[in-house]
Amino acid sequence: MDWGTDLWDQYDVIEKHTLSGLELVDKYIKFVKERTEIEQNYAKQLRNLSKKYSPKRSSKEEQECRFSNHQSFVEILNEMSDYAGQRELVAENMMMNICIELSKYLQELKLERKTHLSDAKKAQQSLESTYKQLDNSKKRFEREWKEAEKAAQYAEKTDQDINATKADVEKAKQQAHMRAHIADDCKNDYAAQLQKYNKEQNQFYFTHMPLIFNKLQDMDERRVRKLVEAYTLFADTEKHVAPIIGKCLDGITRAASNINEKNDSLVLIEQHKSGFERPSDLEFEDYSQGINRASSDSSLGTPKGPLDLLGRNKSKPFWLFKKSKPSSSPLTPFSAPMAPSPTNGPPSPKFTRDPLSYCLKEINKTVKPRISSFRTLRRTPAATEDFGHLPPEQRRKRLQQKIDDISKELQKELDQSEALGKMKDVYEKNPQMGDPASLAPQITQTTHNIERLRGDLNKYESWLAGAGGRGESFRYSTHSLNNNDGHNAYSPDGAHSDESTPDASQAIYTEFDDDFEEEDPSTPIGQCTALYSFPGSSEGTISMQEGEVLAVVEEDKGDGWTRVRRSNGDEGYIPTSYGTIALNK
Repeated sequence: MDWGTDLWDQYDVIEKHTLSGLELVDKYIKFVKERTEIEQNYAKQLRNLSKKYSPKRSSKEEQECRFSNHQSFVEILNEMSDYAGQRELVAENMMMNICIELSKYLQELKLERKTHLSDAKKAQQSLESTYKQLDNSKKRFEREWKEAEKAAQYAEKTDQDINATKADVEKAKQQAHMRAHIADDCKNDYAAQLQKYNKEQNQFYFTHMPLIFNKLQDMDERRVRKLVEAYTLFADTEKHVAPIIGKCLDGITRAASNINEKNDSLVLIEQHKSGFERPSDLEFEDYSQGINRASSDSSLGTPKGPLDLLGRNKSKPFWLFKKSKPSSSPLTPFSAPMAPSPTNGPPSPKFTRDPLSYCLKEINKTVKPRISSFRTLRRTPAATEDFGHLPPEQRRKRLQQKIDDISKELQKELDQSEALGKMKDVYEKNPQMGDPASLAPQITQTTHNIERLRGDLNKYESWLAGAGGRGESFRYSTHSLNNNDGHNAYSPDGAHSDESTPDASQAIYTEFDDDFEEEDPSTPIGQCTALYSFPGSSEGTISMQEGEVLAVVEEDKGDGWTRVRRSNGDEGYIPTSYGTIALNK
């Protein structure tokens, strides 16, 4: 069964059907394009999500990445990034293999359909033209035959008329004969046109149009087969990436199974174990016996405990969990934060309504931060080359790590020195290969580097031996926690060294110990970029230059000041309006 035989009279139906098929192809192309856009947006959002939660390059997150649960989370983010790549691949393959290919094929089908319909219209127009010629010849034959009948009747009438002359009779007969001859010619022409039309009509309905309809049928069937391939390719594109996506999901499962909570606990211990012993019991001090506390303290043979090391009042117990009090702004009396000006910085202060209460409030704010700032300077350990600012356990680890690094570097220099020595021997034996003197600077530099590295290695090994050579458990020491170069309160041989007499500044602020709790260094809560330079001449403030980036450790409490910290550990307050504050979310 074919269209040319069974649908020979359904030209309009075939035309509409083929047009509907092409519209379906175009609709499917648009559908796949929108699908690819969805895939691309999905992949982009997945990548942004992975990037958003990926660990930043900071020391804190680098330490956290040593834990298996943090490492697994990073692996999950990486797998999600790979998953996003597969979604992009799906979008790319659909666009290339379906949309672009099908669009080209659609244009070819439209052109082919247009050609077939044009041929059908030409055949129809040719048949109509032949029919018009047939109709004209038929009408002419009809007209001439009527005229011939009239002429014959007139000739017969003239012949029977007794009054007509012979000449009139002959003329009428000749006219009738001529009309009859013309009518016979028209009849023959009509018969020829009819035969021509019937032949052309037969070819039109049995040859030309069936051929065109069959070509349209073949075109439509090829369109359907192409759609079948496109439909199948739509699914195969997904199936092609399914194994890789499965591997991504398996990687996420594997990352989850790699988490070891016990190992994470050990890593935390390794990172933060100080090596100190727990503080001993407090001794009873009998003031009724009149014992001098300072002399009794110096005569005791026990090492200093955490109360001495942290600069606390001995009358107060040592607490693991510190009570933090919010710090106040370091405004000097009768001063207020300046509001920023669009041209020349801060033009005018924001004054309070009640000058007296404002002054009392600002004086109270000024004293506490200065004391807190002095304590921070007094207790914050400065980084030293021998890592003496670290607790014993952490110090030993850092020293051992430094020794390993120096040993690797020393081995490289030794290998290089050996290679230079061999090259020098080769040059001496074969002068044509090179000048041995040209290697002298490199040999000298390598020898210097080896001596320097050996000296550093001996130095760090001696520090490591002093830090843990005897296998003793280390107690708190002033050298490891306080920022000074004095002798340790507890020496390695167990002898208690004399306490150093507190300086005047320590004595001055000792009385405030009962009123204010010490705070640990605050964790940064944001970042500040300086818009203007600030001298930081007032006590408790910190200077900054325009464009400098500082860490925010305490946000503005409404008084116009923000507490910030430099990378070297210096802290202080700056006017909030002098910088752009970006708090962590």
